[in-house]
Parts: sequence; C-alpha cells; structure tokens
Amino acid sequence: MENKNAKKILKVAVVIYLASFLIINWSDISWIFNYKMVSTMVSDFFDPYPTISASSMDQYFYPNHSLPAQVGQETPVVVKEVKTTYTDKQNTLEIPKLGVSVPMIFSTNTSTESLAKDLDLGVIYYPGSVYPGQIGQIVILGHSAPIGWPKMKIAWAFSELEKLAPGDPIYINLNNKQYKYEVKQKTIVKRGADVSRDGLDTSKNVLTLISCWPPGKNYQRITVEAELVVE
Repeated sequence: MENKNAKKILKVAVVIYLASFLIINWSDISWIFNYKMVSTMVSDFFDPYPTISASSMDQYFYPNHSLPAQVGQETPVVVKEVKTTYTDKQNTLEIPKLGVSVPMIFSTNTSTESLAKDLDLGVIYYPGSVYPGQIGQIVILGHSAPIGWPKMKIAWAFSELEKLAPGDPIYINLNNKQYKYEVKQKTIVKRGADVSRDGLDTSKNVLTLISCWPPGKNYQRITVEAELVVE
C-alpha cells in the first residue's frame, strides 16, 4: 500500500510540475503545440534558401565584388596597414557579444543542395567573396533558429544577429591571423530586396552576415555589415 501511495504522490507531483512549467514558459513554447506553425517552421528551416543561387545573391554584393579594382590587375588590391593578431584558431567566425564561435565553410558550389550541406557544418564563406585584408566584400551565410529550437548542427549560429549594434566586434580567424571587424549597420529586408549601402565605404574590406528573418522563417533577410579594423 505504501508503495502504491508513493507512486500516486509521485505522479501527482510530476503532473503539477509539468503544468507549472507549461504555464510559466507558455509564451516561449506555445508554438510547439501549433501543428501548422511547426510544420511550416520545419519546412522553412531545412530549406531556408530555396532560391539561393549565384544570381539571387547579387543584391547582397557590391558591383564587381570579386574583381581587381583596376582593369588589368592580376591580383585583388590589399588594404594597407591591416591590424591582425596571431591565433591558433582556423577558419572560424567569432561574435563575442552573441557567444558565437563557429566554423567557416568555404563553399565551392552555389547550388542549393551544396549550400544546404555546408550550412549543416558551419557558416558559409560565400563563393566570390574576397579574403580579409583585400578591398571588396565578404559575404557569410548562416542558419537562424527560433527560441527553444534544439541546438542541433550549427542551426543557431545567426539566431541573434538582431542584437548586434554599431561598434560591436566580429572576428575572422584565418591562416593563423585574427581579423577584427566593427559593425556599421544592420538591415532587415524582404527576400530578394536590395540592401542599402548608405554609410559604408565600399573601398574597404567589408563583411556582410546574412540570415533568414525572423529566425526559422523564410520571409525576410537580416544583414549585418561590418568594416575591417585596419589600425
């Protein structure tokens, strides 16, 4: 009898705990019980960039982003007096304010299938981007996931880009060198819309981070643009 009573008390305690948890955290987890919302979210999450081809990315790049500054030059122009520090981290992107430190995957193919596979491994250093220290633009793509989404693969990398503000640092670690960037602007645009270049110096090395917005949805894009710190 004592064992049965103990089991009943334990069951009641568990039910009360679960009910309390649901009530307290309802605003954060209510979406889990919305079948249509979850199915749409899953579809958008696993196929967040259904039209992410070379042509669809044009609006995120500066004109001639991967070409030398002057006709006839064989190599890209390098920014003078670039400030770097030594690091043993390889091919990583760091955003200290967000607690992000993730692998950078140098994609060689712009097909949707190839990019989707690379996004499972880290953030994508998009083909055609210049390297840190070269005049031009670096475009990096990353997944964003909604609040409460399991931290699977690298799904969470860009979930909190909206928290970045002008002056916040971003670091690229490459070839034992750490390059520091400072955020200049943040923009939310409709998918496929042009991104404003106001206030940015396109003659410098500029880093553009791109993800879906809101997190887990495919309605819009959030872009964060930062400039290389050279001194």
